[in-house]
Amino acid sequence: MKKAKRNSVNTIIVFILAVALGIFTTVHGLGKDCIGTAENIILGLDLAGGVSITYEIEEEDATEQEIQDTIKRLQQRADVYSTDSNVYKAGSDRISIEIPGVSDAGKILEELGKPGALEFMDQENYQKFAAGEEYEPVLTGSDVKNAAAAIDNSGTIKEYIVELAFTDEGTKKFADATTANVGKPIYIIYDGAVVSYPTVQTAITGGSAVINGMDDDEEAERLAETIRIGALPITLKELSSNEVGATLGKDALSTTLKAGAVGMCIIAVIMIVIYLLPGFVSVLALIAYVVLTLLCLNGFNASLTLPGLAGIVLSIGMAVDANVIIFTRIQEELANGASVKGAIDSGFNKALSSILDSNITTLIAAVVLYIMGIGSIKGFALTLGIGIVLSMFTALVITKSLLKALFTLGLKDPKLYGMKKEANTRGYVKFSRIAYGISFVVIAAGLIALPVFKSKSGSTLNYSLEFTGGTSMTVEFGKQYNLEEAEEQILPVVAEAADISAADIQVQNVKDTNEIVFKTSSLANSQRDAVQDALEENFEVKEFEMQNISSTISSEMQRNAIVSVVIATVLMLLYIAVRFNDVKFGAAAVIALLHDVLIVFAVYSIGRLSVGNTFIACMLTIVGYSINATIIIFDRIRENLAVMNSRGETYENIVNVSISQTFTRTIYTSLTTFVMVFVLYIMGVASIKEFALTLICGIVCGAYSSVCITGPLWHLFKTKAGKVEKNDGKKKAKNA
Repeated sequence: MKKAKRNSVNTIIVFILAVALGIFTTVHGLGKDCIGTAENIILGLDLAGGVSITYEIEEEDATEQEIQDTIKRLQQRADVYSTDSNVYKAGSDRISIEIPGVSDAGKILEELGKPGALEFMDQENYQKFAAGEEYEPVLTGSDVKNAAAAIDNSGTIKEYIVELAFTDEGTKKFADATTANVGKPIYIIYDGAVVSYPTVQTAITGGSAVINGMDDDEEAERLAETIRIGALPITLKELSSNEVGATLGKDALSTTLKAGAVGMCIIAVIMIVIYLLPGFVSVLALIAYVVLTLLCLNGFNASLTLPGLAGIVLSIGMAVDANVIIFTRIQEELANGASVKGAIDSGFNKALSSILDSNITTLIAAVVLYIMGIGSIKGFALTLGIGIVLSMFTALVITKSLLKALFTLGLKDPKLYGMKKEANTRGYVKFSRIAYGISFVVIAAGLIALPVFKSKSGSTLNYSLEFTGGTSMTVEFGKQYNLEEAEEQILPVVAEAADISAADIQVQNVKDTNEIVFKTSSLANSQRDAVQDALEENFEVKEFEMQNISSTISSEMQRNAIVSVVIATVLMLLYIAVRFNDVKFGAAAVIALLHDVLIVFAVYSIGRLSVGNTFIACMLTIVGYSINATIIIFDRIRENLAVMNSRGETYENIVNVSISQTFTRTIYTSLTTFVMVFVLYIMGVASIKEFALTLICGIVCGAYSSVCITGPLWHLFKTKAGKVEKNDGKKKAKNA
């Protein structure tokens, strides 16, 4: 017994020291370079600004396809620095790039748009090239998808290599070239000079290749960079490079962090009041979760943006959710007469499957979004994925270890753990008919609003310039304005002159200059003239430049977002079907998920909320949150089926009992997540309020659908598609 108490004390001491070290690291960092400090976390353009670079296209006859291909490749290169980078067309012959969290524009310029052409030649064509004769390259830069330095540890010695990936067309060309030149070199020529000439060892047909023989990692990185640079279809010339400010304003991050801290404090009070000692333990685990999240964001070089914050908010809700599931189970076991030790063990064991299933389904979505997504979608997926893994770890390892340690040290009174009252069973299945009707009306209203607004305003949704592109105005004033001054003094003048809402205008200041950049939806010539006249009348304007810009959310990003969500949904359906051994569970979950998305979509449609980056983040957040709540109820239905079906209970009663048993969990989890977002809405800056409002709608809708839609849907599928028989006027299931 003494040994058990000594181990428990050691557990608590190790936890305190680990958290203290984590907090010290996030505040001060480790070593001379302050590794791990929270200040080193890369902030996105919306929160901290970054470098803005503008290039001019040198080719006068460049096609639109070549320009779009160049934008795509530049986006891939910019993503190396941050997943929150923006690349877009400005005017007819310019491309602009905005990269957050960096300040060395010179270094980035060398990587992004250095002029020159990349060509691959076999020996015969290289000889022609060297002699100044006509030649034909076997591949060009446009056939290369990516190049990256790597280390090969498969052999007896470490080898530095460059990994190449080709486009579909490039794969075929490279396969033909290597098949015809086994044992001969392929020359890689950049800007007229040979940068490498690896020997073909075998025919390469899979779309990827490796160049070995580098002396060190620097040589491998230089070659990889050169190949990436030369893969641009057109040649670019730098026009300007500046450091630009945040688009959400200086106070956006600080107020968001303050709101998060207030929300966490409220959640701590709620958990302790409801769950007593286990609730206090969950607060300690939640502190560890926050510290670990900050350290992981640093370690993975994640770019923290508004969508990224949404992923963190969601994962905090899920971290609390896991504890709620466990503690509710413990209270149920105590109510059934179990000892405190038995209740703790049983609570964690019975909650395990629910926690794993709900988190794994959400993790599937995060992984798919990260693999297929680009830009802010990738950043959202990374923060969400990190949060999911850490939430499971803190709930299943830290919470469990601390709770058992405190029990061993003498905190064994059942009153410290609470006792759940038996849930009153209500007729959720019968009420579902009314719920279906309510949902149908709301969704139909949202869809009907699309053509109505289309006829009135010319657009079905209120698309932001991130989707539609628009007008960029760079104004040099007679004096320097900070962002707050620009928003308070200049922004209202621009909005009034252009006759648009100030909320639809992005404002950025250019560091160490008197320039302010205003980005709006596309303005007619009359609106542009009115803005220029108003600014010159009210302020000292030195220079005024205006140009059209393309959308920063590319068509590829939109397509990838849709495709990745579809793939993630299918994979979640398959996982649920296999895990629950019934495809009806998966079908009901996906329909409920679609229901939640359409409800929130109706909010955007009817409320004419701005549809941009935050729209994508909001929808993805709701997908993750909704499926999590659904799985908990389905897990309880599966558990009750094994017991209640053998007693001759109807499917309807099984569903009603299962929803009733998990009802408090649904309310408490929704409440804690709602608190986080609601505080963000109350305390956040104007640009965040709209985002928080839609998340609030999603949370309420998720709670509603998990209680009123998901279980009844499964019952509907089961009784309509399954075998049933009449028994005293009731439907009784023959088979589970």
